[in-house]
Amino acid sequence: MSKIGYFYTDCLVPMAGNNPYATTEDNSGELSTNAEVYSLPSKKLVALQLRSVFIKRKSRPFCEQLLAWVRSSGCAGVVVLASSHSHQRSDPQLRSTPFRYLLTPSMQKNVQNKIKSLNWQEMEKSPCMPEMDDSGLCVRIPGGGITKALYDESCAKEIPMAVLLKFVSEGDNIPDAVGLVEHVNEWLEMIEPRGADPTVPTSPWRVPSSWRLLFGSGLPPALF
Repeated sequence: MSKIGYFYTDCLVPMAGNNPYATTEDNSGELSTNAEVYSLPSKKLVALQLRSVFIKRKSRPFCEQLLAWVRSSGCAGVVVLASSHSHQRSDPQLRSTPFRYLLTPSMQKNVQNKIKSLNWQEMEKSPCMPEMDDSGLCVRIPGGGITKALYDESCAKEIPMAVLLKFVSEGDNIPDAVGLVEHVNEWLEMIEPRGADPTVPTSPWRVPSSWRLLFGSGLPPALF
């Protein structure tokens, strides 16, 4: 995907760095910011990549800004990729797939049949206040950041949105990222799925060059 711009907002902590998707020495020095926009015209796909945390009390204004941009841009639909704390799963969730989805009412009209054919599992409702026995049921996404707020706002504003998430734990989340994008690909069919071509033994996904730095460099030989 080609970078086509950035999403300007005062809701995220400012950030600047080198190109996280560098492929050569020539483009490694390109500047990256806290919220950038990429596009793939052949698939009519636009992606917003967030790389910074929210300033205190600024997450809800960001949701409003983002959804206003989505509406003014005429997007056919929005797919939010997110995660949720695996240690807060219920017993039924522990015994099933780690993937879940949510659809706003306006998105259900278009994709409900396709989603059902994939046998995906919808995010279960749980007590709104787990510490209270008589608490009502609602959708909760512990550790999901702004995901729930985005979903609720999209429901209220009739914006077609799908939330796809995976229960994850702290640590090396590279396998979780690859698993989530393969899950999305079952629906959107962005690329040929893994194993579809027997002559291609490796994963079809290209790993960002910046992932080499997730855990820093190796141990210094001087230690030994």
